[in-house]
Amino acid sequence: MKIFDAHMHFSELQAFYGAADDSKVDYSYDGYMKEREAAGIVGSICMGLAETERFAFPDYNAETPMLANLAENPPNLYTCLGINPHTLDGYALKRIQELINGNNRIVGFKIYAGYYHYHVYDQIYFPIYKIAADNGLTVAIHTGDTYSEQGLLEYSHPLPVDRIAVKFRDTKFLLCHMGDPWIMDACEVAYKNRNVFLDISGLLAGDDELVARTQERTQVMHHYSQGLVYLNNYKKAVFGTDWPIAPMGAYIDFCKKIIPEYAHEDVFYNNAFEIYSKLNGELKEL
Repeated sequence: MKIFDAHMHFSELQAFYGAADDSKVDYSYDGYMKEREAAGIVGSICMGLAETERFAFPDYNAETPMLANLAENPPNLYTCLGINPHTLDGYALKRIQELINGNNRIVGFKIYAGYYHYHVYDQIYFPIYKIAADNGLTVAIHTGDTYSEQGLLEYSHPLPVDRIAVKFRDTKFLLCHMGDPWIMDACEVAYKNRNVFLDISGLLAGDDELVARTQERTQVMHHYSQGLVYLNNYKKAVFGTDWPIAPMGAYIDFCKKIIPEYAHEDVFYNNAFEIYSKLNGELKEL
């Protein structure tokens, strides 16, 4: 089965090197390509992110838009432009439009709700939502627990996305990490709104042993799967590894256990091309 990874990281952040130490992955170009090929992943979407000094994320000084910046980009790597609301000004908006016009590998935006202390319905983000609708891009939003203690959970709860989904009906919104631990809330927002989707990424952070141990805990697995059962629409979910926070192969095996087998091809591959409509169609021929 071919797999498309709709959520990963390829940025020079110290936090990712720390995460890679915990997950025991090789956070480098060669390490990424080796894992990707072994896992059967044919392409990826990188969530743009940057920091101006070590361990600064969420860095208020990072220039918008934030891009992938770890060595050379791998083949079939697409990008969601990272948005820092502190540097989201007229110049940034102009630069964003120029990048979109000149690069068909930009497929969306990434809003780091919780890390940056702005609600998703703050007007600072409205131009991004409009640009997304006008250019057929998807807005991926961090929801749920934050990897950093500097994050504030009141900004990363999935329910406020309902406000912008109603206000910007022509914009596609993707709730990253299924809002974990508020998975039922995230699935309700996706259930109610035709323009809201979920990504199944970043539910676990750790090495192969941790991932395997988690799969043996029935209550934990039920926590991850019950919202999707309620949603009852696997066309609304897309797979992502959130690499490097977990090994690709182990995380794929974990996700296969919370997604019914009949929906594997959709969640692990087909849905990415519908949810991220700007994806290059040539990948479907690989």
